[in-house]
Amino acid sequence: MLTFAQLVAFLLAATLITASPGPDNLLVLGMGMSRGRRHGIAFGLGCAFGCLSHTLLAVVGVSALVAASPVALTVLQVGGGLYLVWLGWNAVRSSGAARIGPAGNADESLARLFLKGCLANAVNPKVILFFLSFLPQFVLPANGSAALQLAQLGIVFTLQAAVLFGLLGWFSGAIGAWLQHHPKAGPWLDRGAGCVFIGLGLRLIWAR
Repeated sequence: MLTFAQLVAFLLAATLITASPGPDNLLVLGMGMSRGRRHGIAFGLGCAFGCLSHTLLAVVGVSALVAASPVALTVLQVGGGLYLVWLGWNAVRSSGAARIGPAGNADESLARLFLKGCLANAVNPKVILFFLSFLPQFVLPANGSAALQLAQLGIVFTLQAAVLFGLLGWFSGAIGAWLQHHPKAGPWLDRGAGCVFIGLGLRLIWAR
């Protein structure tokens, strides 16, 4: 089991990292702005719980294999980059508020948005490498099974990410309400957000 000091140190570090600007934060913000707080929260929770897939990979050691294989890493990195470019392109083509997702699909269910958030996180190779390098730093050999500690750390990371992304989705919904009263701002926010995501995707592909 994790010690109290071990848990506090990890939670502080994880919170600082999650709160830092990144693709997931921008995706949650864009979703909440375009469709409201419920949709932003659903997508944010999906992004958070997508971390469980990386936790599983870290526990079974697959992340180490991916990090050691240039071919596997390149495939994953290009796939994640293309997904971000696709999200950005749809935002650029959209004519409403800053929407992140397929144009003309405003009635998308909360469950589907949750799954989409999971996918957006799961295909990001930087998160895999992050979990591989970050989680083991907080494993203490004296505390027993390393695999069990990794699993616990991954769950803690997921839960704090769910709280932070949920709050981001909640407050971004208020921004969306403001946009309803200022419709002319919507298309420009769409284009700006789309360019950001396309840039992030291209940067991720180029970084390989």
